[in-house]
Amino acid sequence: MNRQSIMTALAVIPATMLLAVISGSVLAQGKVQPDPAKPYPGFKPHELSFQTPNDGIARSEYRSEPFYAIILKTVPACRVTEQERLAVQALLPGHKVFATRFGCDDNPEENIRYTNVNPAFGFIAVYAGTTPAQAGQVLARVKAIGRFPGANIRQMQAVLVYP
Repeated sequence: MNRQSIMTALAVIPATMLLAVISGSVLAQGKVQPDPAKPYPGFKPHELSFQTPNDGIARSEYRSEPFYAIILKTVPACRVTEQERLAVQALLPGHKVFATRFGCDDNPEENIRYTNVNPAFGFIAVYAGTTPAQAGQVLARVKAIGRFPGANIRQMQAVLVYP
């Protein structure tokens, strides 16, 4: 091996190591648990639960896999009640109904936020799968209920923000 080949190999190693670190810690995503009767431990009833790492690596946040949700209702921030969420959950027993409480003063230990939504508003949503076809089926079921005229499909991720 000549000197130029060695220098090229040495230049590639740090980039490869950096990519391995990024893909292992930043890009890893937790599998969503869509069954409302079987949440992953550590999540509150109004949160969409997902697998989180237990590897001792310090992180600022950890994301779920991308998924589709049906936004059922949008309200001013911090206005969704658990009673309201449970009433909607009763209408859709096989699909996890979740709501955002991130940043609400009455719940300073809330650590789950959601992507692709306006944080100035609260919402109630239902998990609708990982494909557009699954989301379309759930949206049809929601529309058949007749109580959520503005229901719409949104692709998002749940984000655990570490304190």
